[in-house]
Amino acid sequence: MSRLKALTLFGLVLFTVSNCSFWNRSLQDVINDPFDYQHTTYGVKRSVYMAPLQMPRNVIVCRAKQCAPLKISTSKEYIYNSLVQLMQNNNNEKALLCTADTGTHNCYMNYVSLPITVGITPAYMYIDYVKISDVHISKGNSSIKLLLNYNVTYNGQTPDCAPDSTLMFVKNTDNIVMEDDGYQCKMTTIGTTTIKTLFLVDYIDLDYGFIGGYYSIGLSGPAYGGGSGYMLLRLQKMSYPLKANFVAPPEKTKAQKKADEYMQAPANAEAESKTTKGVQVFPINKK
Repeated sequence: MSRLKALTLFGLVLFTVSNCSFWNRSLQDVINDPFDYQHTTYGVKRSVYMAPLQMPRNVIVCRAKQCAPLKISTSKEYIYNSLVQLMQNNNNEKALLCTADTGTHNCYMNYVSLPITVGITPAYMYIDYVKISDVHISKGNSSIKLLLNYNVTYNGQTPDCAPDSTLMFVKNTDNIVMEDDGYQCKMTTIGTTTIKTLFLVDYIDLDYGFIGGYYSIGLSGPAYGGGSGYMLLRLQKMSYPLKANFVAPPEKTKAQKKADEYMQAPANAEAESKTTKGVQVFPINKK
């Protein structure tokens, strides 16, 4: 009996020394599978790579109620200038986000959702709008620097998130991209989570202020997860100038001119009465 206890103790010591990561697993993982080595803390990093994206075949642009592929209807410079105007018109405004159909560009969910894990708790993260806080044009480059504030929620909670510095650039007529360096969100009591977003644009409606494309969102930190899909960014104002046509005031009629003269006459008469009182004044030369 003592020999059996010694062998059991010796085997436990060997198991502990050879696989120290066993003791770094969560209690739930140990209960589910005590000998699962693939999900130890040292075996898996708590981070997620960017979810795969579907590259757009053509970028469609709509203007003057007509839509056509960008590469056969519009130049790179034109679409860049239009995007600058669109972002500047919507500065300090909220842009709604929705999950949309790739063909019809119709929204079927008024938010973008993706599965995440907060600590050890499965959850879903939602983004329903983003506020454009600042727009800056880069000199000499076909890029726009944006400061965005995403409205992030998960399981009914709204974490504190830092503003996101996003770069939107028009490389050519087939490559319009929005990407960031990642922004920080306080989703757990310990540590902060980094959220990184990549958006490949394939649809721009300058008449109604819509931008559509394929997105990929990834989280790294205490909360991790990610997902990809197709979404639509719905801006409140269109890309055209707010006052495009400058109209000259209409010429006044004879009756309006006489009315103006009548209204000005009493004022002139009153001014003359205060200065000369109806008497003509001649200068006096002093000797």
